[in-house]
Amino acid sequence: MNRAALAELADLIRQWGRELGFQQIGITDCELTEDAARLRAWLDAGHHGDMDWMAAHGDKRWRPENLEPGTLRVISARLDYLPPDTEPVRILKDPAKAYVSRYATGRDYHKLIRKRLAQLGERIQGFCAERGIEVSGRAFTDSAPVMERALAQKAGLGWIGKNCMVINSGAGSWFFLGELFTSLPLPVDESDEPNQCGDCTACLKVCPTDAFVGPYQLDARRCISYLTIENPGPIPEEFREPMGNRVFGCDDCQIICPWNRFARPTAEKDFHPRHGLADGDLLALFRWTEEEYLERTAGSAIRRIGFERWQRNLAVAIGNGEATAAAIETLESALPGASPLVAEHIQWALARLRSGRRRRRKIRRTQAER
Repeated sequence: MNRAALAELADLIRQWGRELGFQQIGITDCELTEDAARLRAWLDAGHHGDMDWMAAHGDKRWRPENLEPGTLRVISARLDYLPPDTEPVRILKDPAKAYVSRYATGRDYHKLIRKRLAQLGERIQGFCAERGIEVSGRAFTDSAPVMERALAQKAGLGWIGKNCMVINSGAGSWFFLGELFTSLPLPVDESDEPNQCGDCTACLKVCPTDAFVGPYQLDARRCISYLTIENPGPIPEEFREPMGNRVFGCDDCQIICPWNRFARPTAEKDFHPRHGLADGDLLALFRWTEEEYLERTAGSAIRRIGFERWQRNLAVAIGNGEATAAAIETLESALPGASPLVAEHIQWALARLRSGRRRRRKIRRTQAER
């Protein structure tokens, strides 16, 4: 295919991407040497915790052509996901509510994005078939050893901020990323999004568990998203109180980011909240049976952590809430049938709630005596 036809196709790919619902499409090459060095340093520091898959697959993560032979270019796509009217700050401030990271309140994004990337690939195939040209490709979205953020930055979709998220000056950071590897030597986009974090350190300061060891450096072992989702075992006690009511992920470093004032609510109905997960009552969610959990998280990213971790996280959040009789009764009634992992966190929560009630009674007696 000659240069003019490749340029025409690149323009069509951006147009097709918009027609398929993506907010932005960028095209980049496969050179990730500098990003690979940063990844290896992060892994050597042990900042990936139990996420052993981050260190697996050899150089396929930073050499796309080794993951999908024949790959010359990566088409990077951005899809907004922020649900409308979910009021994340209000939920975080309400100790009776469960905070679920906004990306997970609706349907799981993997299938939707892969399907649309596959449709984009079919249009590319059709364009090439008309010209008698063979092309190979493969779609990904957070589903393989792909350095999504590095590729998105190279493709001009934004810059990697101090909170390690891709930030776009016109859209903030509330978006998913997906990639389409292709064997076509398409013209690449030069990044027009220089790093604009400047002197701002709001995301670093707001982190409840001080997970940022420095700008652009996240220790996942301290991150609430890691602790509530990736971590299979007990949540270290030092992080339980800072977790507050966050039961699946954490958005604090996005909520505080000044660039997110430009974020727009998504029009994708699949990403709109389901089953009350945007503002669920902690006690009501904790009372779900495993069958109810499986039914109400079907098609949701929350399903991947399983019922046991779900209860573990909720127990901690209840323990960080108000010491009501209902909270204590709910935890006590669940304790006999709880797994050892969940039981440990229930007992921690009960100890906190009971001590809180004792402190309040003591304060009331002291005030009465005065």
